Amino acid sequence: MKQSVKLVEVNEENWYDCCQLTVSSEQASYIESNAISIAQSKFEPTLKPYAIYFEEKVVGFLMYNSVLEELDGYWVYRIMIDQAFQGKGIGKVATALMIDEMKKLPNAERIVVGYHPDNMEAHLLYASLEFVDQGHRFGREMAVVKQIK
Repeated sequence: MKQSVKLVEVNEENWYDCCQLTVSSEQASYIESNAISIAQSKFEPTLKPYAIYFEEKVVGFLMYNSVLEELDGYWVYRIMIDQAFQGKGIGKVATALMIDEMKKLPNAERIVVGYHPDNMEAHLLYASLEFVDQGHRFGREMAVVKQIK
């Protein structure tokens, strides 16, 4: 599975495919559209958007910030897998690949991700990758932390 998943920076060849990806209607309220995220990255150049490929097809999108933010961590801004490809372990492999990239950032000691407490898929994914709920809350989102040093 791992060799079938790769991350490619969003570019002129894959941005439109990223914008076409969808999540289930239950998940839609938890995440911004990929089009909004890609636009946001053009105005905030520290954000790093990536297409998630599975067997050479764009099946997901993720984005993280390359500067330290709250909790002295690097934040994951988005991660999604198209509804047709969910449940195959692609999201977990892609998140692990993203963590490997984030570990290379200067002074990387922790990675933080925020999500709505009712988003059980996100909770299970991040818990499986050793993100810990330390009680941090930002508005309607909870933030979980992974220590990497």
